[in-house]
Amino acid sequence: MFSDRFEQLVQALRILPSVGPKSAQRMALHLLMKNREGAFGLAHALHEASSHIHECKICHSLTENEICDICLSNDRDQHLLCVVESPADVMAIEQSGSFRGKYHVLGGHLSPLDGIGPEEIGIPYLIQRLSSGEIEEVILATNATVEGQATAHYLLEATKHLPVHMTRIAQGVPQGGELEYVDSHTLSQAVHNRMKMK
Repeated sequence: MFSDRFEQLVQALRILPSVGPKSAQRMALHLLMKNREGAFGLAHALHEASSHIHECKICHSLTENEICDICLSNDRDQHLLCVVESPADVMAIEQSGSFRGKYHVLGGHLSPLDGIGPEEIGIPYLIQRLSSGEIEEVILATNATVEGQATAHYLLEATKHLPVHMTRIAQGVPQGGELEYVDSHTLSQAVHNRMKMK
């Protein structure tokens, strides 16, 4: 219908998560018809980010340096490690302001059906990192999906021989949530993981 370049743009936009052909087409039209300056800015920002942002050599989160600021910080608890699936999880936890330790980003979760085993998500490196003796507690903050739970369980089993206290983030009713709208599995977890009131 339009030019080959337009189709290339649409296809390029489709690599984004949850962007189908229609959404990509709308985005392309918006950038070309209503925000060309924004399109150039987007292209430049994508080029710069792709050229300069990479994985931290220690935690595997994203950074512009060899080692990220969190790993370099002496103000953070060196004995506390939070294991997450992706850099997006690091961002979410950091935005909450509730954690002052270090991180380890797996880069995914175990999924044998998809050919993703312990090596593919760097579990041997994590175990090596935990073997140093510096980490005293690990908070497993993998997602509350079947794969995330399986990954957490695998990590618990794989680290039993290490002198590390393993914990799992709490799961349950969200703040401000009404019980009648909470699914039965989440409600079951909330009851099981109940806390003593102070």
